[in-house]
Amino acid sequence: MRIGVLALQGAFIEHIRKLGGLGLAATEVRLPRDLQQLDGLIIPGGESTAIGKLMDGYGLMDPVREFAGQHAVWGTCAGMIVMAREIGREQPLLGLMDIAVERNAFGRQIDSFEEALTVEVLKDGAARPFPGIFIRAPRLVHARGQARVIARLANGTAVAAVEGRWLATSFHPELSTDLRFHEYFVEIARG
Repeated sequence: MRIGVLALQGAFIEHIRKLGGLGLAATEVRLPRDLQQLDGLIIPGGESTAIGKLMDGYGLMDPVREFAGQHAVWGTCAGMIVMAREIGREQPLLGLMDIAVERNAFGRQIDSFEEALTVEVLKDGAARPFPGIFIRAPRLVHARGQARVIARLANGTAVAAVEGRWLATSFHPELSTDLRFHEYFVEIARG
């Protein structure tokens, strides 16, 4: 099992460490050739406009879309924005998931917060909450078609979705000590 982490900008090192905690060697993805032999790809948090422009500049948009046609892809925070079809503004997007996302929906950096999330698709997810870490986070406005919401805040706001082999979270599982979201993504990648 080989998982790649888009390593152009953002929190890619933290994802690599989490995968290492599961005994997996992660591959840093910077060029289309880096996608070869991978079973899944993580698009990390960071700044979505910068990530999209860098993906465009390095010729990664179409290769990642092609990769996503056969493999698992997970976007966290900014990665969720890059994976969405609709964000209410123009910027480079993969447009993979049939979701609409609102950027910076919870405010500025100073408004960052943590909330325990019930995520039933995770191991012990109904009994053991997942520590959601939200930093300038987007919110999931709606999921359509095959996309389905898998996590919500206590107030009902949707913050994670899955669509086939694609996963999107508006929070940062890579910043917590909990490995369950990474385990879940590896299960998706195994198919």
